[in-house]
Amino acid sequence: MKIKSVLCIAVVSACGLASIGVLAAPVLADGDEPHWDYSNQASWGALEDTRQTLPPLMFPHATCSIGVAQSPVNLADQARSNSLNLLSVNYRTDTPDFYNSGHAVQVNSSEHYKGTLSIGKDVYPLTQFHFHAPSEHVIGSQTFAGELHFVHIRDDGRIAVLGVLLEEGATNSALQIILDNTPHSAKTHNPDTGISLNPRSLLPRDTKHFYTYAGSLTTPPCSEGVGWYVLAQPLTVSAAQLAQLEALYADNNRVPQDLNSRVVTGNVK
Repeated sequence: MKIKSVLCIAVVSACGLASIGVLAAPVLADGDEPHWDYSNQASWGALEDTRQTLPPLMFPHATCSIGVAQSPVNLADQARSNSLNLLSVNYRTDTPDFYNSGHAVQVNSSEHYKGTLSIGKDVYPLTQFHFHAPSEHVIGSQTFAGELHFVHIRDDGRIAVLGVLLEEGATNSALQIILDNTPHSAKTHNPDTGISLNPRSLLPRDTKHFYTYAGSLTTPPCSEGVGWYVLAQPLTVSAAQLAQLEALYADNNRVPQDLNSRVVTGNVK
């Protein structure tokens, strides 16, 4: 799960840096920002920002390695609950910015977009959504063809992510619009298409059954304190659409992380 960099909340601890191999951390050229990709995810926490001189600023992604509430996770061992807060998806039609983030196909909400996700009485505005292929969350031994993350960020910094698993099936017309309008060059925006898109068309019919747990961003800086809600019913997209998605970004998935003392709850049948 990736969010706009201006909204990332870096939670970095100075403790335990030696345990993540700081002495062997990749060295960057002066002036460079720490570069990460999915091939080096095991060492995200050790990536050094050589523009800084004091820890923990030298290791802005340390939480990726020393955090204890990281995402994604295996959702299989659900502790079923009938008293969860209800989800209410209130997405509206938007004229969004189609964005190639350099790590994923992403759609950014327009400046005055009013779409929200309500979790009980808490309301979270939709900031952006993006795709991973294959899925980041797994259920037992099952990995899905892809995963869609709807990222919601409140003014107080609280983050809630609605996850949708993708499986091969019928074509999704909204996804096709996104694929056809996403720039092929990294870090490139396409904000002026005038195309109307309702993110709700990227949801399965059943939004009442879900898994939930306390986790993190799934990309650096891997900040914790993120509320995760992964829908039980997958969304179908065609094989051709999956191929088009993977032609832009394939294997942009973080591997499942340890639950540690956390519990995955849900109301999945």
